[in-house]
Amino acid sequence: MPLTLGPLTLPTPVVLAPMAGITNAAYRQLCREQSELGGADGLFVCEMITSRGLAERDPKTLSMLTFDPGEKVRSAQLYGVDPKYVGGAVTILCAEYGIGHVDLNFGCPAPKVTRKGGGAALPYKRRLLGAILTAAVGAAEPYGVPVTMKTRKGIDDEHLTFIDAGRIAADTGCAAIALHGRTAAQHYAGVADWDAIAELKSDVTDIPVLGNGDIWEAADALAMIDKTGCDGVVVGRGCLGRPWLFRDLAATFTGGEMPSLPSLGAVTGTMRRHAELLSELMGEERGLRDVRKHMAWYLKGFAVGQPVRAALGQVSSLDEL
Repeated sequence: MPLTLGPLTLPTPVVLAPMAGITNAAYRQLCREQSELGGADGLFVCEMITSRGLAERDPKTLSMLTFDPGEKVRSAQLYGVDPKYVGGAVTILCAEYGIGHVDLNFGCPAPKVTRKGGGAALPYKRRLLGAILTAAVGAAEPYGVPVTMKTRKGIDDEHLTFIDAGRIAADTGCAAIALHGRTAAQHYAGVADWDAIAELKSDVTDIPVLGNGDIWEAADALAMIDKTGCDGVVVGRGCLGRPWLFRDLAATFTGGEMPSLPSLGAVTGTMRRHAELLSELMGEERGLRDVRKHMAWYLKGFAVGQPVRAALGQVSSLDEL
């Protein structure tokens, strides 16, 4: 079941959602390796970067644009509220970094962002949303790079914006829209509203609609597509400590045999691989500090005692790990 985003065709309709502090080059490579074990590649999106930071060449922002040679499609997500900066940032991504897919973030639920009219609150300003998307699509077009957007249902239940956002995305030339089935006010509480994804899919027929929210295993992705008719899935929190979810998703969508869940021994091997990739990316000491936050996610559901968990939370070298 391939997914087409403008000129780009993906072998599976599976996208790794950008997550701050998580989807760096090391984690994307880990997820991609797992996906390839399942028989196919997907789309793995870099951590969100700010368009202004990129346009102004902020060193920290530029350092996040690191990719490994195995990434067939370099994918980056941008955040911005000024069409001029967004358009300029897209040009930099395409011209200087070889980006093959640009996603625009209109789904951030953080109050410090939404209070200023950004993130998931921005689609409420329909003209501004249209201007930003038009600038991004126009900047990417000479390079043949598809632009997509990700959003939420709205600010809250009284201020729903997703249908209008979908229509604006289609009208401005976006290659797809992804919808997280919660409002900004919900953050990640409750259950994702898959009916909203179905409603968007029914209303927006010109471009693919991707669903996001509460995909914890491959069966959930199939259930979402079956219930909503969406064209693909975006996986976020469900893969934390479980990068093999992409193996299972690839096997599911290519008709392969569903692998069994990994044993604790296999999980520790994945933890080790993750630490090695982070060490290559950041240096060993910093890489081991970074992997610590993943330990509880990896070990969730396993009978691992507190002394071991505590020790893993303090490792500073591969030998210690």
